[in-house]
Amino acid sequence: MTTVLLVHTVPLWRASLASLLGTGREIEVRTAERGAIRAALSGPGPDVLLTDLDCPGALDVLDEVRTVTAPHGGPCPLAVLTSSDRPRGLRRAYEAGALGYIDKYHPVDDLSEVMHKLADGGRHIDESLAFSLLQVADMPLSPRELSVLSMAEGGDTVAGIAARLHLTPGTVRNYLAAAIRKSGGRNRLDAIRRAKEAGWI
Repeated sequence: MTTVLLVHTVPLWRASLASLLGTGREIEVRTAERGAIRAALSGPGPDVLLTDLDCPGALDVLDEVRTVTAPHGGPCPLAVLTSSDRPRGLRRAYEAGALGYIDKYHPVDDLSEVMHKLADGGRHIDESLAFSLLQVADMPLSPRELSVLSMAEGGDTVAGIAARLHLTPGTVRNYLAAAIRKSGGRNRLDAIRRAKEAGWI
């Protein structure tokens, strides 16, 4: 029996996914909302944690996953439902240590088999996601550099970014300088252009 902890912030989608997973062979499904992952891992832990990168707050879920480990001391295997046009989410899932990448817009022969494979220590990457994952895995920017560059792309000033992230303006400028250097850009606008072309933001 493989126990899957499904984390989703939309009740109807969470119930639908839980119902779909529950039809699988030897699958037990538990559910949790954002902010409740640690509590859901108390007691006998799940074998796999599954979340949807399209659900509201998905990036917060991934940040929470990075700080949580299963009771036996190792990281709980993470699987994500996503698509190839979600580079930022793929990047964050990669950084959170996801071992399963499932394309939600392509047919899945047997989702339960994917869960069993991950529970047994394996990995799963849908072929349709492989190239996008390779691109984000090679991205040189750190999460904070990417965040700062994304805010700059949205029109935020250095002072505005600093206020939103509770940083000093000097620290924000350092992050922007690092993002420009690592992306190979000539200036901030060129770095933003390169990052958008690469699908990082």
